[in-house]
Amino acid sequence: MSSIALPSARARFWISPTVVLCAPVLIVLVMFFGMPLYENALRSVGISAIPGAHSAFTLQYYHKLFSYPYYISIIVETLKMSLWTTFWCLIVGYPVAYFMVRRAGRFAGPLMFVLIMPLLTSIIMRTFGWNVLLGRHGLVNDALLALGFIDRPLRMTQGEAIVYVGNVHVMVSFMVLSIIPVLRSVDQRLEESARVLGAGALRAFFLVTLPLSVEGIITGCLIVFMIINGSFIGALLLGGGSVVTLPLLIFQQFSQAQDMGFASAMGNLLLIIVLICLYVQGRLTGRNKEARCSMRRKVARVCRKGSAMACWPFISRYSWCFCSRRS
Repeated sequence: MSSIALPSARARFWISPTVVLCAPVLIVLVMFFGMPLYENALRSVGISAIPGAHSAFTLQYYHKLFSYPYYISIIVETLKMSLWTTFWCLIVGYPVAYFMVRRAGRFAGPLMFVLIMPLLTSIIMRTFGWNVLLGRHGLVNDALLALGFIDRPLRMTQGEAIVYVGNVHVMVSFMVLSIIPVLRSVDQRLEESARVLGAGALRAFFLVTLPLSVEGIITGCLIVFMIINGSFIGALLLGGGSVVTLPLLIFQQFSQAQDMGFASAMGNLLLIIVLICLYVQGRLTGRNKEARCSMRRKVARVCRKGSAMACWPFISRYSWCFCSRRS
């Protein structure tokens, strides 16, 4: 009786549905993301990715980047702009997200549509719109001249302030969309229970709602920070040459100076910053899950000590459920 040869374990792995379905995605990622990053890393150390081309390993591009005060000041300016833009997006975006979740009611749907609509428009068009609005012959200057408040057009563009305004306008939607799902997962009855125990509305917000929404804040801040950290559109269209950031310098080195090695070194620096941000997000998100569970237990203990029998069964039950669903 003849035996049927079964495929080996390695052969079964390569013909498994998981590998077959993931293969096209992996091929695209390797071709359009992995290989360019690999070539970028080689260029930054003076090695050509073209076979047979003359090249030699060198760290001169990194030495140039970190030894000249001008380039160090650009790195600092880039980080400062990313941090300040993130801060103002949080200040503007969190109240909007809170209003849409807690107070908007039936208007939450239309407000969400208004929030998402700008994302369907090109970032370049949204950024350039500020030049149309605030330019020397823009709508604001024309209105002020017509009303007689000014004698000649004001210079409201081509400065650091308008770059911040443009960046916040473009990025605030990402902050709001990151915070809304987390706020929706926070049961409003926890805040109401804190008020039953004597806390005011503001105190209940800062002690209950805000700590439980930290995960969305962290995610939104890192998304905004990483996008602004790698974007040069605002500085290019609104800065007028007065604001130079690392992405803008990379663009200039590629398109004008044709210094591919130096531009690749700066690009690798931005990549390292992004990887650090992702690592920080993972660490903070993990710690925040533990903190949320601990805070729920603390609220339960406060209710028990305060003999708030009306709210204790609900908080105790949901505190236990939340701590058991830690994933």
